[in-house]
Amino acid sequence: MTGKVLSFVATSDLAGKLRGKGVIGRSARSEALSVGWVPTNSLITCFDTIGEGPYGSFGDLVLAGDSEAVCPMPGGADMPETELILGDITHLDGTPFECCPRSMLKAAIQRLREVSGLDVIAAFEHEFLVEGLNRSPGDSFTHDGFRALAPFGTDLGSAMEAAGISPELLIREFGPDQAEVTMGPKPALRAADEAVLFRALVQTLAERHGLRASFTPLSSPGAVGNGVHIHLSLRQSDGTPATRDVDGPGGLSAPAGAMVAGLLRHLPEIQALLAPSVISYARLVPHRWSAAFNNMSICDREAAVRICPVKPEDPNADSKFNWEVRSVDAAASPYIAMAALMHAMAQGVEDDLPTPLPTKEDLSELDSAGLAELGVERLPQSLGAALGRFSSSDSAVKWFGEAFVKVYAAHKSSEMAHVDGMPAEDVFTLYRESY
Repeated sequence: MTGKVLSFVATSDLAGKLRGKGVIGRSARSEALSVGWVPTNSLITCFDTIGEGPYGSFGDLVLAGDSEAVCPMPGGADMPETELILGDITHLDGTPFECCPRSMLKAAIQRLREVSGLDVIAAFEHEFLVEGLNRSPGDSFTHDGFRALAPFGTDLGSAMEAAGISPELLIREFGPDQAEVTMGPKPALRAADEAVLFRALVQTLAERHGLRASFTPLSSPGAVGNGVHIHLSLRQSDGTPATRDVDGPGGLSAPAGAMVAGLLRHLPEIQALLAPSVISYARLVPHRWSAAFNNMSICDREAAVRICPVKPEDPNADSKFNWEVRSVDAAASPYIAMAALMHAMAQGVEDDLPTPLPTKEDLSELDSAGLAELGVERLPQSLGAALGRFSSSDSAVKWFGEAFVKVYAAHKSSEMAHVDGMPAEDVFTLYRESY
């Protein structure tokens, strides 16, 4: 007897977790699916605590699935194939809920398009742990390490392609149990959708292979961190590349330069949205190949914004040219992270900011005066500090609305309170298990 189809309508929420409700016997392949939702769900943390917020038991919302964001989720011996559908959280009249991450990204995309006339193309790189391979030390970047990942990686690549996601590289990364997968460039909303779907596919397929995947920013205090690197480029409405000007600082066009300048100016205010866990800030320190300052550089993998080089003689150089944001991790919802980046970019255009000059120094060796001379500052060094910058930011209120800023602060305050006073190893273990 064939079982009923199971479909899960979901949002990537303020904790970067995939939450929603299952629908029995109905498929997004044949009809639009939606489920009921409540405002207070926005306050559920990654530890399933609930922050103190304005909603209480009141309010009814709709989590409306998008037929353009459907992913078949592979089954296994004891698990049926299911459907995963991403959607928007709306009020009953269809207007966006103030704390819907996907709706916030849509608004940011529209704002950037209106102020610049340009569209953003994005590509995500994901670092994560694949636990259970029982590998000996010494196989990072090796063929043996790659082969150990191959059974899982082959199934992952097939599942990604079945979902319309373009896989590029599978890397046995430097850290113990660490892997990285890179994805092809897509329009901003689709890129964020694919980032959400990718995480679900990784965890589903790892389980099927008897493994466990975790996207935790850091597995222990001294471990190699897991980041999310977001590559960004610009296109005109007809698809013409608009990112590169060989005569501009860093090779950036004037619009791209203004956007990067906006990113750097506002990065300290939005870092709580990009690296939103308590342990994220143990990764964002000098000499950990992450990002500790709000700087732009060329070929420097410790810059917050890295200009990615292209071969000048490449006929497709203009199309391939992009910059990479490196201060993000997977505790962040891809929708919220992308919305924050795009609002900062739009602000740079509105303020007509000049293209920043690339830094060339080891910024950790400079004092505050030296950093100030370069127009650079240290990023917040704890979630509490980052949340303080975000909560007091007039720009954040302008971009996201006062209601979201307050709810997000309450959400993250509850998360911090939950781990306050815990031994460090227990905190890292808790995040590893949650993500």
